[in-house]
Amino acid sequence: MKKIIVTGALGQIGSELVEKLGNLYGKDNVLSTDIREPNEIEGPFEVLDVMDSKRMYELAKEFEADTFIHLAALLSATAEKNPYFAWNLNMGGLINALEVSRELNMQFFTPSSIGAFGPTTPKDNTPQDTLQRPTTMYGVNKVAGELLCDYYFTRFGLDTRSVRFPGLISYVTPPGGGTTDYAVEIYYKAIEEGQYSSYIAEGTFMDMMYMPDALQAIVDLMEADPAKLKHRNAFNISAMSFEPSQIAGEIKKHIPTFEMTYDVDPIRQSIANSWPNSIDSTAAIEEWGFKVEYDLEKMTVDMLEKLRVKLRM
Repeated sequence: MKKIIVTGALGQIGSELVEKLGNLYGKDNVLSTDIREPNEIEGPFEVLDVMDSKRMYELAKEFEADTFIHLAALLSATAEKNPYFAWNLNMGGLINALEVSRELNMQFFTPSSIGAFGPTTPKDNTPQDTLQRPTTMYGVNKVAGELLCDYYFTRFGLDTRSVRFPGLISYVTPPGGGTTDYAVEIYYKAIEEGQYSSYIAEGTFMDMMYMPDALQAIVDLMEADPAKLKHRNAFNISAMSFEPSQIAGEIKKHIPTFEMTYDVDPIRQSIANSWPNSIDSTAAIEEWGFKVEYDLEKMTVDMLEKLRVKLRM
């Protein structure tokens, strides 16, 4: 990667990934794009609707980008509220980005998700290659996206790469409509109010990852030797698997008075129930050296420390 264009740069992943890429490759070598203007951002920025393929092509060509990182998408819970719009945005934006990458011969990355799995997928230690029959529009989009990226690789030789992200936890950007967002909200509420009402039921295990590990995974995969990549679209990756009472227990070690109750949201709970309890990251480890630094305990210490600074509490 030398010159990189990023869509969805103001979202949960993009806002932090752009900064990391700028530090690694130079701020002037990362073109951030989003459908809205930023409050503040370092480096070049352009407003872009990913449904506008002509504008997307022009920006990438003018910037002389060699890498396309496509992050713009509607997340799981939000997509269920408007599945028609989610399909058009998620799939229309993706194929536009793939076409631009093909025409300009760019390396390409877009994230998939554990949402690509469904209730008939093996729940524990979910294999890299397994049955994928999701029951959400978001999941359908992700499976279709994996297949589409594989198609562009086999049909056109486009260097497509992807990971199936678990729930991502970050102190930088507020939650954005994902099913796993409770694992972000709980830290904010613990500091601000000393209590939290979880919309995910006790005992519901889901895979999670702290954002610094997720960002490093993108860089490591994109810099990996293509000859060693067998799966490409998309690799299982995960750092930890926990259920709500476990994260609450870790928080209580630092905030002993913290209390958690449950007010289960049927839509998000049904989505969570369709996902794996834990996934197998062996292929990513073997093919490009995937690794993580943070477990639940270490992440909790860092989240609380950083949020206290951010919230001035």
